[in-house]
Amino acid sequence: MTTGPAGLTRTTETREQGVAHAARGGAAGRLRGLLRKEFLQIGRDPSSIAIAFLLPAILLLIFGYGVSLDARNVPVALVVEAPNADTAGFTARFAQSPYFRPLPFATIQQADRAMSARLVQGIVWLRADFSRQLQAGGAPIGVIVNGVDANDARIIEGYVQQIWIAWIAARAEEKGLPGPMPISVQLRVWFNPSVSSRDYLVPGLIAIIMTLTGALLTAMVIAREWERGTMEALMVTRVSLREILIAKLVPYFVLGMGGMAGSVAMAVWLFGVPLLGSIVVLAASSSLFLLAALGMGLLISSFARNQFVAGQIAIIATFLPAFILSGFLFDIGSMPVPIQLVTHLIAARYFVAILQTVFLAGDVWRVILPNMAALAIMAVVFLGAARLTARKRLD
Repeated sequence: MTTGPAGLTRTTETREQGVAHAARGGAAGRLRGLLRKEFLQIGRDPSSIAIAFLLPAILLLIFGYGVSLDARNVPVALVVEAPNADTAGFTARFAQSPYFRPLPFATIQQADRAMSARLVQGIVWLRADFSRQLQAGGAPIGVIVNGVDANDARIIEGYVQQIWIAWIAARAEEKGLPGPMPISVQLRVWFNPSVSSRDYLVPGLIAIIMTLTGALLTAMVIAREWERGTMEALMVTRVSLREILIAKLVPYFVLGMGGMAGSVAMAVWLFGVPLLGSIVVLAASSSLFLLAALGMGLLISSFARNQFVAGQIAIIATFLPAFILSGFLFDIGSMPVPIQLVTHLIAARYFVAILQTVFLAGDVWRVILPNMAALAIMAVVFLGAARLTARKRLD
């Protein structure tokens, strides 16, 4: 037996190491138990699975098929006061265009009443002297557009101008006349050759939807535990607050990534959106964004212990700002400067930029890396704020 101060010191160190080892083992065991409890609760509670998988699928179907920036089959009134070969060649181009659905009217008064009744979105008016002025070198046409929706009005105006220019060029070539313009424009569209708004909108929709589902997964689930009293039972145990937060974060992170994978699969195989970038980059950026979204949910759960209140806060604080200020639907560069500064506080802004780049352009690192860094910072901020505001107290 070892005696003396040295022996006592070694005995004390051994006891402290044993206590520390037992504490680490106990913490690991508690964490494993908490994680198992959360996964079992997810399996027994279909609402969490519905939030992670069913809600994104429904929202993608609704927005993916319902939201479109493409103006196709727009009803347009054609008023031709003196029909002849010249007017027939011009109006035939409207019938051949996928953008217009021409409706003939005898007089401009009839067409005006049709537009007032919202039966048509625009009027193309060829006056009686159209052919005579065309032979003289200039034939103005009247174009009246419903400006209630300014975006549609600009689109219709641009489509009419394209038809007019193409008709003038074809007529000049047919008659051997000099071209109407001294240059020839060859249009090439990068990243979205079909100019389909769905290819542009669906990646952004994934970011908006995952913002909502990520926040709801933690905010409403924890609020439900408060309502049922299970959180109170958990608070009086020996588990630490850090273990509780980790146990709440990990299962719903796995669930959220599953919902993200399902959303990407729908985008590629259902909506036909090309995925040109790396799956690894997509998964890494999605992980950072989901951590930020779950952090927002944990932060909301620190203040709301009622499911209804937690859901309302999640919608107001996450979904609506992401929908309006992320650049998914409204161009950030067109917003006032103070609003542009506010958009830097929206995590979905960075994820929308990443998703649209990865899907349509590929791994463009000068776009991806700064936005991933911003998401990492926001994830740390939200998770840190959730940790600071959470208290292991029942009041």
